[in-house]
Amino acid sequence: MADILEQDAEFDPSLDKESSKAWLNLIEDAEKALQDYQDKSDNIDKLYASLNRMASATRDRELSIFWANIQVLGPSMYSRPPVPVVVPRFRSRNPIARAASEMLERDTTIVFESADIDSVMKLLRDDLARLNRGCAWIRYEDKEKKGKKDERVCIEHVSRRDWLCSPARKWSEVDWVARRAWMTAKEMEERFSKDSGDAYKTASFNQSTREEKDKGNRDPLLKAGVWEIWCKSEDRVVWVTEGVDEPLDSGPPHLKLDGFFPCPKPAYGTVQPDSLVPVPDFVYYKDQIEEINELTGRIAALSEALKVKGFYASGGEIGDSIETAMKNMDNAAIMVPVSNWSAFGQGGSPIIWLPVDMIAKTVSELVALRKQLIDDVYQITGLSDIMRGSTNANETLGAQELKSQYGSVRIRDRQDELVRMARDITRISAEIMAENFSIKTLMDMSQMELPSDADIKKDLKALADQRKSIEQQVQAQIQQAQQDPQLMQQAQANPEEAQQMLQQIQQQAQEAIQQLDQQAQKVGETVTSDQVKKLLDDQRLRPFILDIETDSTIAPDENAQKQRATEFITAVGGFLNQAIQAVQVVPQTAPLMADALKYVASQFRAGRELDATIDEFAENMKAMGQQQKADPAADAAKAQEAAEAQKLQLAQQQQQFEQQLKTQTAQQDFQLKQALTQHEAELMTQDYQAKMQATQMKAQQDAEKSAKEMAKIERDMALTDTKIRQAASDTENANIKTSVDVMATARKAEIAAQPKPEGKGPPK
Repeated sequence: MADILEQDAEFDPSLDKESSKAWLNLIEDAEKALQDYQDKSDNIDKLYASLNRMASATRDRELSIFWANIQVLGPSMYSRPPVPVVVPRFRSRNPIARAASEMLERDTTIVFESADIDSVMKLLRDDLARLNRGCAWIRYEDKEKKGKKDERVCIEHVSRRDWLCSPARKWSEVDWVARRAWMTAKEMEERFSKDSGDAYKTASFNQSTREEKDKGNRDPLLKAGVWEIWCKSEDRVVWVTEGVDEPLDSGPPHLKLDGFFPCPKPAYGTVQPDSLVPVPDFVYYKDQIEEINELTGRIAALSEALKVKGFYASGGEIGDSIETAMKNMDNAAIMVPVSNWSAFGQGGSPIIWLPVDMIAKTVSELVALRKQLIDDVYQITGLSDIMRGSTNANETLGAQELKSQYGSVRIRDRQDELVRMARDITRISAEIMAENFSIKTLMDMSQMELPSDADIKKDLKALADQRKSIEQQVQAQIQQAQQDPQLMQQAQANPEEAQQMLQQIQQQAQEAIQQLDQQAQKVGETVTSDQVKKLLDDQRLRPFILDIETDSTIAPDENAQKQRATEFITAVGGFLNQAIQAVQVVPQTAPLMADALKYVASQFRAGRELDATIDEFAENMKAMGQQQKADPAADAAKAQEAAEAQKLQLAQQQQQFEQQLKTQTAQQDFQLKQALTQHEAELMTQDYQAKMQATQMKAQQDAEKSAKEMAKIERDMALTDTKIRQAASDTENANIKTSVDVMATARKAEIAAQPKPEGKGPPK
């Protein structure tokens, strides 16, 4: 019995909580359970992508089919970052739940962007595709920066050697999970010196191993591996490291999560039965890949021998000549001399060629065999022709779709596993923010502006004060009217006018009070930041109200999305036409049609805003049905009863305040008439002034028009005068010219009439 207790103490931390030995023994035992998986994973990683091996000049020829398969499977499993979706569970119309879900959805979106969730998901995808296990870890950081509180959620991918869990048959039986972080002495001092003093100095600080150096990520700094262990049975978080006998830190969980662990269940592929030990897919077709690589090497070696070589007569030996022909790698030298030519028995043939048809036939057979092995690999991995990008043009669309569906069946579980992983990361991130973030941080991240309870109380108090003030003003007016003798006399003289005035005053006051009551009701229904924070803080209520999902991480099919949108519009639009007609004919069907509309719309993913709009429209449909199914005769009877009751009440009030109201009515009537007279005079004055301004403006316009016409007439007269003067000048010039012409003609006639002297020429 003592031996059993001593053995249990080595693996039961609860027996000695001040020692880290039991925790380190648990870590070591879990590493031994995964030793075969880790060793096989190291070999697979080298085969998949090792620059040192692939760049070696002495390595054998091989076909990189494993790398090609992973390159096809990876994008088929995950191709786009997840989009967080936080919605009220069961389509609740609770405004607090809607505001809380919208805030968490916005905040989670910001967290995904800051954590580069796409890179994390791709690393998880690659681990799942190659090694059948991908691990993630979520941390909460709370630091002070420049006097301000900096809160954030960190989402990290964890290397396969730095994540462990207790050996179990299934995830629900896992008792603890651990994550190793490599820390320098300075980092350990900042983190653990307050809890463990100088104990951290005895930790095993080492440089990276030779394997890490070959991978290209060797760190020259001395670091120690610190394991952060979350134990569910102990409800405890412990930090331990090799070389330190006591825990570096220990205490209750600093995060209150629904699943306890700050990490989702790893993305698993194939696992050993009744265990969580992954089995990489590569081991299932390792033999085929080794045969393919062996055949590739043979094909490469035989291809080098596929060279034309000939022999002709010379002075050497036959054996030496054949050996020379086989060793000669010069493609240009194809003829080899042979001295003992008669040994070939070819008689007079001058040249004998080396036979290569057998080698060529062997290479063809090897290529065909390798192709068959490649097909076997595709059968094992489930890669269809469509997924590899090759198809037959003669095949029908149905045949191609059938191939694509068959190929996707084998990876559908992997796709669902990554979607589940993204959903769990979203849930844990949202839980951490809801549990630890301040409401100010949540509102700043989500860019939502919600009033506090104090602001609502302040607004309600202001509305209540306004309501009380209106009531006091009405009472004051009535008391003032009762104390005024003149108003009392006027009220007695005109009781009907006094009654109307009283009704008008009461109606105005009642309308103002109703408006204030409606405003107070709206203010009271406003969702506050304190209400949202209270809901998010309620660990027992939150998981049952908020539902967390993720959009698909697989490449979207645009045609399928368009088809779904068309189906949604067709379904909802067609139902609305029938529902509205039914409600108009039979108003009693409004509640049924409203709930049916919600059900039809809930079958489609229409978005948060459209869901809220549909819910609001459904409620309005119910209200419309209630209004339409009302009985006019009953409403008229109720209205008449209410009128009679109000008339009786007014008659009683009339007997009490008749004199005061008559006086007040007469005085107000006089003031109203005086105000109307003054207003009419002002209107007449304004009308007269407007007419005078119009007349002056018209006269000014007429004067300007007359001035323009006079200027035009003067210009025309001046132009006419100029034309007359020009005509007179032209006439005078014509007369002068005519006179000159007449005198010249008369002179010529006079000269012609004079007698000519004989024997002499014409007179000068």
